[in-house]
Amino acid sequence: MNAEDVEVIARERCHSGFYRLDRLRLRHRRFDGSWSSEMVREVFVPYRAIAVLPYDPQRDEVVLVEQFRIGAYVAGRPSWLLEVVGGMLDQGETPEQVGRRETLEETGLEVRALERIAGFFPTPGGCSEYIDLFCGHVDAATAGGLHGVAGEHEDIRAHVLPAEEAIAMAQRDRLDNAYSLIALLWLALNRDRLRRQWGDGS
Repeated sequence: MNAEDVEVIARERCHSGFYRLDRLRLRHRRFDGSWSSEMVREVFVPYRAIAVLPYDPQRDEVVLVEQFRIGAYVAGRPSWLLEVVGGMLDQGETPEQVGRRETLEETGLEVRALERIAGFFPTPGGCSEYIDLFCGHVDAATAGGLHGVAGEHEDIRAHVLPAEEAIAMAQRDRLDNAYSLIALLWLALNRDRLRRQWGDGS
């Protein structure tokens, strides 16, 4: 099935702020060929986003960032999360450009090379957000400290961890955000190859 199998009867903007919320009245084709009854669905409409796992293949270390997250706070969970780098695309930027920019802003590190891990919808049942996830080749020798863009209310602490330790955290339910789990479990499968591919410092 594709977009032709969806009929949008009405769409309205319910809220427009840092993010947007739309309400759609629609119906869609069913698997038996008939049409569903009319339904109403709200959809959270954020901006296009990226995430990057900074990895140093020579030191075999990853850099994760820690910052306050309002969603975790409202859910009653610990509100300072350890995550991969992330950010939103500005007009005219490519995901790769944003990955390099955000890694520099959030960790102070230049990205030497990027490898795409995956593209995915984190919560497609009610959110249109699509994530481009990368692994970024960095030199973590000087990593650490506080970073972020003051005008964007960012207060970010960069942490350097041995890759083995970070992967173990993902495997043992010690990280509670999807981007980081996906990136680190991917690294567990691709770490040896990346060390061969990027380990010469290129």
